[in-house]
Amino acid sequence: MDVSNLHEILRDLYNEMMPLCADMAGVAKGLAGLGALFYIAMRIWSSLARAEPIDVFPLLRPFALGLCILFFPTIVLGTINGLLSPIAQGCHSIVESQTFDLQKYKEERDKLEYEALMRNPETAYLVSNEEFDRKLDDLGWSPSDLATMTGMYYDRAMYNTKRAISDGFRSLLEMIFEAAGLIIDTIRTFFLVVLSILGPIVFAFATWDGLQGSLAIWFSRYISVYLWLPVSDIFSAMLTKIQILMMQQDIEALSDPTFVPDLNNTVYIVFLLIGIIGFFTVPTVSGWIVEAGGGVGNYGKNINDTSKGAGKGAISGGKGVAAASGAAVGNIAGRIKGTLIK
Repeated sequence: MDVSNLHEILRDLYNEMMPLCADMAGVAKGLAGLGALFYIAMRIWSSLARAEPIDVFPLLRPFALGLCILFFPTIVLGTINGLLSPIAQGCHSIVESQTFDLQKYKEERDKLEYEALMRNPETAYLVSNEEFDRKLDDLGWSPSDLATMTGMYYDRAMYNTKRAISDGFRSLLEMIFEAAGLIIDTIRTFFLVVLSILGPIVFAFATWDGLQGSLAIWFSRYISVYLWLPVSDIFSAMLTKIQILMMQQDIEALSDPTFVPDLNNTVYIVFLLIGIIGFFTVPTVSGWIVEAGGGVGNYGKNINDTSKGAGKGAISGGKGVAAASGAAVGNIAGRIKGTLIK
């Protein structure tokens, strides 16, 4: 089974498990109803105790949350997924276009590499069976020809062994690379399913005083986890673009008739290792886009507090300097006045 089919299965799994939100809606309605009762009662009683008019608008919040719980798959999940789906589709289209270009350049490079090896008599028999048989037919049975024949068999065996080991290691890394992407997508699907199924419970707890912040945290975490797929697609597109640039350089070099191609895949293997490690940084990068509480907000608050403190210090310092200057000027003026009176 192709890896792309496994990603499709994960998307179908998410869609199949969405009806489970309705099972949580019954529990969430009870929690939300009890929380709405205390929420509305406390605000009405506090307004009556202070002899203040009752503000009706804040009292509509529990009713809005209740509507979201009743129609959670449609109103909440449908809206969020509808807004974020174009982002995922746009990033995926970038990867598909880059992958198509990569396959085209790879075929062209392999063709030019084969032609370059065939141009060189010393390497032609390594890649062509016909050329190998022709060279064997040209040899006789003298001791020198037998030694040459043995060397040809040895060189060809070493070339095939080296190529097989290199291709096998590359295939292993490619499998690990695809597995890393599949792991990220599987964990992402699991998180989204948990957040979706228990979403009505979060909305129900948000009707209680002191737990209103859970609603914003749920939204930010859902969006952050959803963005794992677009971020991983952008990372894959970047790696694919790097490989395309490398292949373009190889194609330009292979176009020179005097160029001798290098038969190792070291650079390609290095980028596969980078890709495997880089895939596991996707959750961190996604957390930079949408962060659940704290983080950038607190950082900005600290900067504002520091700037205010510095401003107050500058103002206080300016007042001190002005006071000291005024005292000095007044002292000098008093001395001059005393001298004139004398």
